[in-house]
Amino acid sequence: MKSNVSNKYAVDEHIIVISGLPRSGTSMMMKMLSACKIPLLVDDLREPDEDNPKGYYEFNRVKDLERDNSWLNIACGAAVKIVSPLLQHLNMDLGIKYRIIFMLRNIDEILASQKKMADRLGHAEDNIEGSILKQNYSVHLEQVKKWLEQQKNIDVLYLNYANVVSNPVSTIESIVAFLGIKLDAQDIAEVVDSSLYRQRAGKADNQSTTVTSGEKEDQEIIMERLRHLGYL
Repeated sequence: MKSNVSNKYAVDEHIIVISGLPRSGTSMMMKMLSACKIPLLVDDLREPDEDNPKGYYEFNRVKDLERDNSWLNIACGAAVKIVSPLLQHLNMDLGIKYRIIFMLRNIDEILASQKKMADRLGHAEDNIEGSILKQNYSVHLEQVKKWLEQQKNIDVLYLNYANVVSNPVSTIESIVAFLGIKLDAQDIAEVVDSSLYRQRAGKADNQSTTVTSGEKEDQEIIMERLRHLGYL
């Protein structure tokens, strides 16, 4: 666990989770929390690269969360990044609460960013059609939101990537209120680098998607894409 900052601002009985689909701004949010003096559970095994020049802020054991979530207790009072397809494997028997900051982004932008990343990693041959992924992601997000609503020990703050980039001060104020910490928002607003907003698809909304009754996601397609991108 990398924790070279004071946990003065953290809430010790909570685990702070930064979540969302891959390429939705989760690494950017981890960097923002670091600027807020919140400890991060990271191991730096995944080094910065062209896709995330400022780092991934990952903890490698998250990849195995489905099979082993016993380590989550060490994240108390800290923030850890967990992609949304793994959230349902959180340990609900710890006697503590989770505060989840969930990043939303225009799905077309997410797909464009994922494709560029997959191409760079040499996985252009995965042959997962964008239209299929878009449908699966839309259904997945609705299912995750419904699941989160049913969890008594989880509080969620939904943030839109485009809004975070364009209104960093307002975003920090929302985070400060959600986590119950004290901070001068203006001091750390510069942590958001709008130049990294490289895949744009017009004005992004709040990712609200109407899903027809009976539609089901193909979870394996999503997990395959996560493996190709290095998240599993």
